[in-house]
Amino acid sequence: MSNTVLLEVKEQIGYITINRPEALNALSSQVLADLNKVLDEVQDNEDIRAVIVTGSGKKAFVAGADIKEMDKMTPTEAFEYMTYANDTFSKLENLRQPTIAAVNGYALGGGMELALSTDIRIGHERTLVGFPEVGLGIIPGFAGTQRMPRLIGPSKAKELIFTARNVKAQEALELGILNHLVEAENLLEEAENLARQIMKNAPLAVEKAKHVIRVGADLPLPHAIRLETEAEALLFSTEDKVEGMGAFVEKRKAVFKRK
Repeated sequence: MSNTVLLEVKEQIGYITINRPEALNALSSQVLADLNKVLDEVQDNEDIRAVIVTGSGKKAFVAGADIKEMDKMTPTEAFEYMTYANDTFSKLENLRQPTIAAVNGYALGGGMELALSTDIRIGHERTLVGFPEVGLGIIPGFAGTQRMPRLIGPSKAKELIFTARNVKAQEALELGILNHLVEAENLLEEAENLARQIMKNAPLAVEKAKHVIRVGADLPLPHAIRLETEAEALLFSTEDKVEGMGAFVEKRKAVFKRK
């Protein structure tokens, strides 16, 4: 049984680890298949309230796609590989739980695209991000040309993709690719702290906020506002809304049940 992607659940946090350190966690077809299965498990597990994605070892989050495997692909095989990868990354992006990438080293090409599919990204001083693809005669194929412009703007994204240069941690923070920079030894701990801060709040409200932000970003503003209004109204039917507002009025800590 393959173990290129590990899932561990502790205190309602799901830890997804790309576990191929001998290849700097490169994304082979097997890794993508294993990740797909793990994401299904996470989506269906109501005990998981937040997800942290990271890479095995200290050098790389994910150094990229598996170039040795891609080198032998025909155009048809490449299309199928990219399609499967994009379906998998979209599954990560669409998880109901908030997701945090603990970017513990190189996040290049497919690794950068994996991180872009999470909600929040934390790195350390040795984190390195970028898109090397045009130097290999291809382009980012796991939605990097689409998610990066939406995150940092088309002009900056074009510069990074056209030049294929690696971006150090501080610049990645300034561009908005990373949300936070922390000490390397504290990376996972800080990701956990952020996950716990999110988990203090009403689960259904956090999940609905994630959905509305993601879907609304691609809608005209009036339609996006309508989406938000409908989501808010639906939350008024939940037990967690009653508990949250009741706890506020009574000056006590809310106990949410995801109901």
